Amino acid sequence: MSSLQDTDVFIHESAYVDEPSDIGAGTKIWHYCHVSQGVLIGANCTFGQNGYIGEDVEIGDNVKVQNNVSIYTGCKIEDDVFLGPSCVLTNVSNPRSQVDRQNLYETTHFRRGSTVGANATIVCGITLGRYCFIGAGTVVTEDVPDYALILGNPGCQQGWMSRHGHPLTDPDEDGVMVCPESGFRYQIQDDDTLRCLDLDEEKPLPEELREGRQSYQAFKEDESLNSS
Repeated sequence: MSSLQDTDVFIHESAYVDEPSDIGAGTKIWHYCHVSQGVLIGANCTFGQNGYIGEDVEIGDNVKVQNNVSIYTGCKIEDDVFLGPSCVLTNVSNPRSQVDRQNLYETTHFRRGSTVGANATIVCGITLGRYCFIGAGTVVTEDVPDYALILGNPGCQQGWMSRHGHPLTDPDEDGVMVCPESGFRYQIQDDDTLRCLDLDEEKPLPEELREGRQSYQAFKEDESLNSS
């Protein structure tokens, strides 16, 4: 295990961090992880057990990576991204054991706040938009718009998800949809993109909205009662 100057970084004794690497304060790297040289990791990130981060990968602040996830060279991960258990990331579209393509790694860009569900596969060379939501087991082969809900194999857009991770439905006469948890309003723009009307996509959440106080199932039950 490499030694690090920042005592606010936690690295489990079974993990390996190659030097040079740069890891932000408050970040935790758990059992059996391997962080390669040249990696840049922001503050307050969490990496579950059995993880791998390839050389020169850049990862933003407050990124949550669950167990059994490999982040290969070519991935660019912005702030607040969530990578679910055993999701699969790639960096070559046409791999062959006999053909060395280490100089041809493709860039896969995870924009701020995007979520990748458990066991989903992200084919390389694409961009996942801000606050998009990739469902468990989905195979993503194309660029994903901001806030899009993507399901299936191959993945197709099935709707929109709010910044708090709730389906956006029932637009009013102006096309405005409201997140049941935050109360933020969302609207599809003239260019077919979805935008939050109450908070810029690049701004952090207000402190009072950063802690969940009601389960997803409870919100679904509330919605069912209100529609009956």
